[in-house]
Amino acid sequence: MPFHAGTPYRQSLHRTFLGNQASPLLVSSRGRYVWSDEPLTFEFRDGCLLLDEYHSPIIQGEGYGNLRGAYLAAAERFFPPSGRIPHELSFLAPQYNTWIAMGKYPTQEKVLRYAEEILGNGMPPGVLIIDDFWYKNNGIWEWDPIAFPTPKAMIDQLHRQGFRIVLWVSPWVSADTRRFQRLASSRYLLFAADQAMGDETNPDPRFEEAPVIQRWWNGASAVLDLSNPTAFAWFQHELDRLVSEFGIDGFKFDGGDPSRYNATDISYAPRSPSGHCEDYGRIGLKYELSEYRACWKLGNQPLIQRVRDKGHSWGTGGLADTLPTSLAHGLMGYAFTCPDMVGGGELGSIPSKLDPELYIRWAQSGTFFPIVQYSVLPHRALDAEHLSIAHEFVSLRQKMGPEILKLALHAAKTGEPIMRHMAYVFPADHFEMVNDQFMLGDRYLIAPVLTKGQTSRTIRFPAGDWRGDDGSLVHGPCAVTVAVPLTRLPWYTLEA
Repeated sequence: MPFHAGTPYRQSLHRTFLGNQASPLLVSSRGRYVWSDEPLTFEFRDGCLLLDEYHSPIIQGEGYGNLRGAYLAAAERFFPPSGRIPHELSFLAPQYNTWIAMGKYPTQEKVLRYAEEILGNGMPPGVLIIDDFWYKNNGIWEWDPIAFPTPKAMIDQLHRQGFRIVLWVSPWVSADTRRFQRLASSRYLLFAADQAMGDETNPDPRFEEAPVIQRWWNGASAVLDLSNPTAFAWFQHELDRLVSEFGIDGFKFDGGDPSRYNATDISYAPRSPSGHCEDYGRIGLKYELSEYRACWKLGNQPLIQRVRDKGHSWGTGGLADTLPTSLAHGLMGYAFTCPDMVGGGELGSIPSKLDPELYIRWAQSGTFFPIVQYSVLPHRALDAEHLSIAHEFVSLRQKMGPEILKLALHAAKTGEPIMRHMAYVFPADHFEMVNDQFMLGDRYLIAPVLTKGQTSRTIRFPAGDWRGDDGSLVHGPCAVTVAVPLTRLPWYTLEA
């Protein structure tokens, strides 16, 4: 993104979201949009937009003037704003996640120590996500009693320290458990018509079909059929129990990718793979803190949408992807976007010694995103010299938090993105292909550094007077090359 007349590109939205969110919306800087309620395939070829493999009417809108007009018209018609935001602490302070800090081995002792390190090293309390492997087994959402012997006491202490607590969950159910048998008997799982339970010599007479077994990064598991209202209610009851018994504030909903479903899966109600993803997304609407990495539609809902796990790297698959992906989020109605964890959240890519330049540039870029999330804390990643730089941007985020919260509330009422593509705010200035700078609301221009070793960068300014973080005043429209030592994130305020 963006696509133009010379862009050769083809993408199916039936199963492949590239590990992230998707919406059946194409929106143009010329004031047009295309929408379909169901997945479709689109292609740009020879200056034309071609639509294929669609199973619901294609709806076109035009005459809205520019990108902002077209997006807002589509949003009002197909995904109107809900009036709700995730818990305000998401915007006022960084989030923290145990995933890279603890990997697959979180414990109560480690979580409490992690919280103490956050507070003891100059970081404010925020949303704290206890990631994967806190539970007994997939589908059995009960605390591992060895790793977490007194979870209620732990949660109470974290709450007293000012944290809000989120738990990792998924739609998967381990197949070697009694719970799997009960859920299968109740038809709470997806089934496959070409399989049967039992074996060839001893088939299970209860099942002519067997539950689907999906392969995923933790192995192979059955999967809940959330098109079944009773299964949906069962899963939500399990989550509600964690809220009521332990004081959990929300959930990190992992998985749900359409690529892991098949059109032939047997479900309670007919669903495409994308439809199963949408059902999973609706589970999170009940809670004040719900984070997703894969989502279909559900724009302008109070869901945190995280960029997929990124490697500890600069280019594609790393830091460079976070900005254009998040700008695309804003144009799908996903205003509450998070650029993965500072330094990257792909566990296997994280070296024992992090690149301090990459870590700081990631932290700088995330400062003005709607949500910024840490796992490896700055004092663990950096030496004293680099640590002081990182803390400056934690402080800047605290300063800007109320403004970001204000924009989040505006997004909930209007559907407007929090972080905005330059062409969205300045439609007459030909910013369509500018993907390395962005607007926070209509007033703040942010130009992060996304390339290793970069000591200067060119910033394009629209018309107006722009006051820089360094005190400079730029009279736009113009393009200016500025110095960007590691201590600097260039950002400018449009003066009245």
